[in-house]
Amino acid sequence: MLAPVETQPSREAVFSARNLSIAYHGDRGVVQAVEDVSFEVGEGERLVLLGPSGCGKSTILKAVAGFIKPSSGQVAVRGRPVHGPGPDRIVVFQEFDQLLPWKTVRQNVEFPLRMSRRLDKAEIRARTETALRKVGLSRAIDAYPHTLSGGMKQRAAIARALVTDADVLLMDEPFAALDALTRKQLQQDLLALAEEIGFTLLFVTHSIEEAILVGTRLHLLSAHPGRTIATFDTREFGWEQYGNRRFEKVSSEVHDLLFKPQAQAGKELAHV
Repeated sequence: MLAPVETQPSREAVFSARNLSIAYHGDRGVVQAVEDVSFEVGEGERLVLLGPSGCGKSTILKAVAGFIKPSSGQVAVRGRPVHGPGPDRIVVFQEFDQLLPWKTVRQNVEFPLRMSRRLDKAEIRARTETALRKVGLSRAIDAYPHTLSGGMKQRAAIARALVTDADVLLMDEPFAALDALTRKQLQQDLLALAEEIGFTLLFVTHSIEEAILVGTRLHLLSAHPGRTIATFDTREFGWEQYGNRRFEKVSSEVHDLLFKPQAQAGKELAHV
């Protein structure tokens, strides 16, 4: 059995969670969504959160984004505690309606740069065109969102994220609603961009194969409430290794850890 390992970034952490717990207050009282989760992510690393539905994957991502305040513990970006949303973090969601429908693709991608008021028009234009070229949307630069396919809308959302040059890119199941072929193409494109740009990523998915492929590290969470089961180093896997014997072996082992009874999984991990 491949041993899950707790890997530590070799460089200073870009963002981190320390003993993160998150609870919601509802009509039926307090619901614990996440319990005592910790991780660090270094420059250029891609951490993937994987676990059953309702395990708190998206909740953790929203805490890193600053949309949710933890019940206890702390999220930090470059050592600074997170107290709310900021330009150092940008999110790409699953939904296709992330783009402003009355603006063109170019205008949507330009929007965060114009709002920041830090760059002149020429620099904004140059950054926008470069980002759209990298995601393959140069020919759709003046199109409106309603004319785009789902995959093209996600490409535009990714371009808008990349153009800001944020410290952390947060992606919450960005390809889940796409058809299989489009999803595979965007996974390939994301890995190519990661190789070219070296961005730091927190990625949420419910797909074991996507998690192993996209991440350099895979953080497994238990069923509700989300607790850490194990962390895998997955940096060796890319499209060249996709589906080979070792890839399938790791996929099977991750599956077993996620879907065996929690007590049994914990017992096995204690002997790894």
